[in-house]
Amino acid sequence: MNKIKAGIIGASGYAGAELLRLLLAHEDVEVVAISSQSYLGQFIYELYPSFYGICDMTFVADQDVLEKSDIVFASLPHGLSEKYAKYCDENNKKFIDLGADFRLDNEKDYQDWYRLNYSEKGLHLKQVYGLSEVNRKQIKNATLIGNPGCYPTSIMLGLYPLLKEQMNASYDIIIDSKSGTTGAGKSLTEDTHFPKCNESFHPYKIGCHRHTPEIEQELSKMADQKVCVTFTPHLLPINRGIVSTIYVPLKDNIKIEDVYQIYHQYYDSEYFVRVLPEGKVADLKFVKYSNFCDISLHYEPRYHQLIIVSTIDNMVKGAAGQAIQNMNIMFGLEESKGLKMVPPSF
Repeated sequence: MNKIKAGIIGASGYAGAELLRLLLAHEDVEVVAISSQSYLGQFIYELYPSFYGICDMTFVADQDVLEKSDIVFASLPHGLSEKYAKYCDENNKKFIDLGADFRLDNEKDYQDWYRLNYSEKGLHLKQVYGLSEVNRKQIKNATLIGNPGCYPTSIMLGLYPLLKEQMNASYDIIIDSKSGTTGAGKSLTEDTHFPKCNESFHPYKIGCHRHTPEIEQELSKMADQKVCVTFTPHLLPINRGIVSTIYVPLKDNIKIEDVYQIYHQYYDSEYFVRVLPEGKVADLKFVKYSNFCDISLHYEPRYHQLIIVSTIDNMVKGAAGQAIQNMNIMFGLEESKGLKMVPPSF
């Protein structure tokens, strides 16, 4: 088959650069153009020296990416992707948005949490939420994908079998998540300034993180009823990785052995989701630079409670890797193509 012509809008950001790194190793893809408004005309290796001698592409205008590509990846702040999605829709091109513009079903949620309106309302009738393991059938025929957020990916994969089989005793769920600093993007903030985050560990956006409506929306679909979450993110003084620890009471008749059985039933055929053996604890060190999600299950007998630990690399499974996994599904390729990297052991 002819190679897929892929372009990246916003390739100077962390997720955009990670997309380029992964796509360059994909045997069925040719990266034809990358754009950045801030670094127009500069070589990618001037910004990211790791590409020196490997990729000598220069940042071009966004329109060049749109015109040359079969599929366009947009790695942009919220509020900027609709016009690019519209061009792709009108010109028979596929579009994957790594931002937040095509994740929420309800425009009011977008208005409440992102303080913006949809400018292309018709496009949102075509969007598919790109959680690969859950929405594979819809993704296969989609042309417009809203790539999930990094925190939601770790949380939803951790909870999916439990909620789908209604083994939980409560739909009020407590989630404690920690992320490396790349999750905040390249723009410097007080919290991500080195003297502030180094040798530190703290929660942020307590009770008001913008991933909350996305998490509740998708968990409610899994459970087929309203799910409410208490979600507290924390900033780790590391570059990449997410650990989500999730607390859910079990129904009286459910044993931990039943939970393991269901998780294996759902995930043993999923290449990128690894349910760890009993007694093992998911550790972000062993998913870094990979598209894997590791899940460990733990039982608290005093309260008949399940504690789920779910880990991903926020830049790969939480962003660029999942976007490529979705692209593979959309083009009928083996889902793991270009993504079979083994995580480092140390």
